[in-house]
Amino acid sequence: MPVSSAGLTAKTVAVYAKDLRVELRNRYATSIVLMFAITTLAMISFSVGQASLGPRLLAALFWIVVFFSAMAGLSAVFVREEESGTALALRLKTDPTAVYLGKLLFNLTLLSLVTAVVTPLFFVLTDATADHIGAFVVILVLGVIGLCAATTLIGAIIAKAAVKGALFSVLSFPILITLLLMLVAASARVLDGQSFGAIFVELQGLFAYSVVMITASLLLFRFVWRE
Repeated sequence: MPVSSAGLTAKTVAVYAKDLRVELRNRYATSIVLMFAITTLAMISFSVGQASLGPRLLAALFWIVVFFSAMAGLSAVFVREEESGTALALRLKTDPTAVYLGKLLFNLTLLSLVTAVVTPLFFVLTDATADHIGAFVVILVLGVIGLCAATTLIGAIIAKAAVKGALFSVLSFPILITLLLMLVAASARVLDGQSFGAIFVELQGLFAYSVVMITASLLLFRFVWRE
């Protein structure tokens, strides 16, 4: 049955609020993702020491940390539904589009929190500099949206699998490789002191990637969720 915009919004907010309440109660995904990110950053800092790294290597290290942090926790929203036995009730009571959008909003909140903590630590621990911090923030925002748009759908696919963690990374990497290459290229230019105009092409690519992934996920999620 078609769902009105108001009904879809209300159901999306309800799914998001439920996941947020559960997460605030046990902090499972937040703890995993944050601890992984901070530990990895500390290891990179100790390994690099006082060595001076180039902008492209710094950008690659930063997005590797964010990527594997996302792999550590972003599938939890669907895995938790399957393990607690609430997935069937959610399938029967809620429109699939509202489920996807609610889960996507939760993953956006989680990964935004992680990047808000990791980014300042990254600049402090690696002595990286960015003259155009606004451009770096725009890259971060588009990167978080792209990562969450792709991994939310994959999280639903692997939720019933026996080896969830490994399968999540294996399925995500081919889909995210284009996004990661654009993020590293754009971030390297900003860390090299280049202005907003120098990364305009990469920003267009990141925006297009996010739009395509969200649109494709909305079209496919109904079939993945009902399977």
